[in-house]
Amino acid sequence: MAARDESARMHESSEETEGIVDLVLDHARGRILAKDIPLNKPLTAQELARSASGTITEDGIGAREALSVFERALAPACISVDHPQYLSFIPGAPTKAATAFDLAVSAANIYGGSWLEASGAAFAENEVLAFLAHEFGLPAEAGGAFVQGGTLGNLSALVAARDAAKRKSTTPERRRWRVVCSAEAHSSLLTAAKVMDVEITLAPTGADGKLTGQAVEQVLDQYGDEVFAVVTTAGSTNFGIVDDVASIARLRPAHDFWLHVDGAYGLSAMLVAERRELFRGVEQADSLTVDPHKWLFAPFDACALLYRDPRSARSAHAQDAEYLDTLDDTPGWNPADYAIHLTRRARGLPMWFSLASHGATAYRDAIARCLGLAREIAAEITARPHLSLVRDPELSVVVFRREGWTAADYAVWSDRLLADQIALVVPSSHQGAPVTRFAIVNPTTTREQLVAILDTMN
Repeated sequence: MAARDESARMHESSEETEGIVDLVLDHARGRILAKDIPLNKPLTAQELARSASGTITEDGIGAREALSVFERALAPACISVDHPQYLSFIPGAPTKAATAFDLAVSAANIYGGSWLEASGAAFAENEVLAFLAHEFGLPAEAGGAFVQGGTLGNLSALVAARDAAKRKSTTPERRRWRVVCSAEAHSSLLTAAKVMDVEITLAPTGADGKLTGQAVEQVLDQYGDEVFAVVTTAGSTNFGIVDDVASIARLRPAHDFWLHVDGAYGLSAMLVAERRELFRGVEQADSLTVDPHKWLFAPFDACALLYRDPRSARSAHAQDAEYLDTLDDTPGWNPADYAIHLTRRARGLPMWFSLASHGATAYRDAIARCLGLAREIAAEITARPHLSLVRDPELSVVVFRREGWTAADYAVWSDRLLADQIALVVPSSHQGAPVTRFAIVNPTTTREQLVAILDTMN
């Protein structure tokens, strides 16, 4: 009898591999269902070297030991973004259903780029995209794909925008292309501009931080058809500001530009009927992004990228190669055709499963709870003489200052909160002055927790 081929050992079902799977699933189940998850904190490279180095060997250290290293050394050095007192940057708070189903997606190892290979996954993702497009007022033919995050979503949308402009231009190669946005726009736009070798032109905002049609029109009058896209922000990262999209949309057709809405964080608030007025004009966007891993309760990483007319995006992004010809000949929706990607996991499926399981009303209620909590804690801040709001919250980001504190004071306070495992609340700045902020997107965060954090600033 021929000797067993040991090269296949890792891939076969056996007592050994069954034990490994059980170990991992038991760990995952415990983490997903944990009632009190740790906040955790970063460790230095030297600290991790002492506790977690030497794991890669010729013969392996075994699954049980590898998992032990992860549990006792590596995981505690990763801050839990889904912790209710993680209040910095823009957190994430995936539902337990979405997190659990992410395991199923990984287990199936779905290549989510083509209809031929993943028609079921693409269909389900498109169900979510159609739901979001309807919520945002886009037409029924709108569509797109789930991409890694807002940075890739914005870049992909702008590539489609420039491609559309080039097709209309009589001198596409001689023109210096420009994107117009405000200083409040996300930093990913600067990255996109570098990658695309285009100019970013900042239009001024008012005291409220909003970009308006009047300001954009001044830039359009100055640069004319060099401007191929205007990017509006529907919920800025630092303040949660929503630009006056409607007044900017009204500039067309007098000015020919692609209107992109970066709603990575804030556009989710459109699911709450009482807040939709803030977002007037979004329905006229040529493209938009919203990140389910932020305020739509999906695990990392998922950005929903939507186009008003997906044909324009496909013209810009579909890849051409002999080995891909069969995909073009197969009817169906290929998600790889609508962004800067080819290989992709079916990253929209965890949200699909959670949304299908719980229903849209549960999502609306969870977002509304965060919005209400932001108003409550803003009132609490206003009532404390040593604290002051920098600006009334429009969505669920609350920016405030501790009177008399320097940047160093905020840093010491923030470090102490994390060291004591109370919260992650990092300093920020506004107009050169130090401030701090609560970014509230986790519906399990409570008023009592936020008040307790404020108490540490006395």
